[in-house]
Amino acid sequence: MPTIQDIRIYPVKSLGGVSVTEAVVEEKGFRYDRRYMLVSPNGIFITQRSCHQMALVDVALTGNSIKVWHRHAPDNVFNLPPEPAETPSSASINVTIWDSHDVPATILSREADEWFSQLLGQPCHLVFMPETTRRLIDAKYARNEEAVSFADGYPYLIIGQSSLDDLNSRLADPVTMTRFRPNIIVSGTPAYDEDTWKRFQLGKVPFYGPKPCARCVLTTIDPNTGETGREPLRTLTQYRKWTNKILFGQNAIATQTGVLRVGDELTIHEKGEALV
Repeated sequence: MPTIQDIRIYPVKSLGGVSVTEAVVEEKGFRYDRRYMLVSPNGIFITQRSCHQMALVDVALTGNSIKVWHRHAPDNVFNLPPEPAETPSSASINVTIWDSHDVPATILSREADEWFSQLLGQPCHLVFMPETTRRLIDAKYARNEEAVSFADGYPYLIIGQSSLDDLNSRLADPVTMTRFRPNIIVSGTPAYDEDTWKRFQLGKVPFYGPKPCARCVLTTIDPNTGETGREPLRTLTQYRKWTNKILFGQNAIATQTGVLRVGDELTIHEKGEALV
């Protein structure tokens, strides 16, 4: 029986991920997942695509704190509240993530802005998404006007371990799953089978798959060094290209809340045709 092999949460968009044994499923994504984001002073989102140093910023969830530090300066740790709250002194800002414009966000604090600006070597704000903000997913793939956090487009990303294994069999230098930043890694499924999942269930939580995930240059950034190369996109282009997009992984939307745990079983209720 296919099962969940790993669960990963990314508290701050484009910074390091945290592997957990269980996570709370919410509409916008796992609880704590991408509720924080770094933006330029005018509200444009900042990611590893333009700031490779972000690949070297690690994150940990410990008790009632999210700890953030640069891998080369492990003693300089900044602590974030997992569930920040707006206060009368909180400053609001409208932010942009891809085609999502004027998304209401809240600046955490001047202290956080100064720490992260020094970390990235450029002025920035650390913002969080208040519960009142509803950033809708692409209407073309929505069923009930579902919302998403600061993730690129969808609340969840699922990848089969066998898909990575197949890719690595084609590469001279294997890559890790970290390159692809999934939320859920499953084992026991054929390579790329996740492309076809339309309705499925993990544990007791039902999901649907709106479309496979189109990949970008972020996957070419080595998470160990922050350096860029041509792989794995060059190899994926040879056999995973569809209408000028390179597909790897399945976007997913939960249709109910709940809790997922490593070891939970995967049940597929409906499949569609593979695009590649």
